[in-house]
Amino acid sequence: MSEPREIAERLLNAQVEFLLAEVTGERFAEVIARDTEAVLGVADTIVFRDVVEIDQAKQTVRTIVELIGGSPVFADMVGVFADSIYDHIATNNDYTLGEVVDREPVEALLEKIFGMHQAQERILDRLTESPLVATVASKFVDKLINDFMQANRERAEKIPGVSSLMSLGQSAANRAKKAADGTFVGDLAGKGALFALKRTNNAIREMLRDAPVHAAAMEFWDLHADEPVSGLREYLSRKDLNELVLLCYEIAVTTREKEYFGLLLDECVEVFFTKYGDYTLAAMLPELGLSGDDIAAEILRYGPAVIESAKREGVLAGLIRERLAPFYTSDEVLRILAG
Repeated sequence: MSEPREIAERLLNAQVEFLLAEVTGERFAEVIARDTEAVLGVADTIVFRDVVEIDQAKQTVRTIVELIGGSPVFADMVGVFADSIYDHIATNNDYTLGEVVDREPVEALLEKIFGMHQAQERILDRLTESPLVATVASKFVDKLINDFMQANRERAEKIPGVSSLMSLGQSAANRAKKAADGTFVGDLAGKGALFALKRTNNAIREMLRDAPVHAAAMEFWDLHADEPVSGLREYLSRKDLNELVLLCYEIAVTTREKEYFGLLLDECVEVFFTKYGDYTLAAMLPELGLSGDDIAAEILRYGPAVIESAKREGVLAGLIRERLAPFYTSDEVLRILAG
């Protein structure tokens, strides 16, 4: 009679061969379908909050954001992706902007933005608190007035003798402006800047509320909707896009490190638990837009190539044998075989 260890070795070889056959050829698809169905059957009996604690989930989400969000892969590839996207857009004349982005959601988005009066009021009110913005508004108003005056001056200078009078008046105005700096009149100029800002704000309010801004914006969209996507590159150079993407990535990475961002992640986890905590693991798949067939299909998409690669030179067989051998050579199994 064969020795127990010899029998154990033969059984081990047989099981290794059996498992290799399970992941080979058409049998692999059958095994994946069978095992996926079995796993989902078990998952349908497991409630999410019974196997995952909320504090564990918070830590996991933070870890994912910390490790993956700041991984060297993203840091290295973000600029490369931007360049690649720009190069593709620059040569793609097969699609128009209207084919890529539907008009209806764009129209709804713009309508919502222009209808956010509370946000507009708050932004405009905060702008009045900035002296620099007030100065900019004052220059803007001055520019409008100066352009108006220049247009009228050009008309007036066509009249004989008026040109000299205009020059004299401009010289006197410049001297008066210089003398006003640092005086009471200068203070009035500062207040005038604030007045200009308020007038500018009022004009903006009236334009957003009363003028057909939404229709004008949609007209601008329609002008571009029938143009090739490649036309977008006229708004940005490759360098501009690359730098913008890198700057946005830097903002995302540095924000990710802040304590407040961690609080936002925790809140998202709590909201998720509130909505889906009582779902079974299997019932959550449709909520994620997945099914058992989808999972099996994705495994079969990548699994065969990975397994065939692992089977080369006996690597996979060696790994299976390594995991099973301790069982077959255990004292208990040898006693059973001897027995």
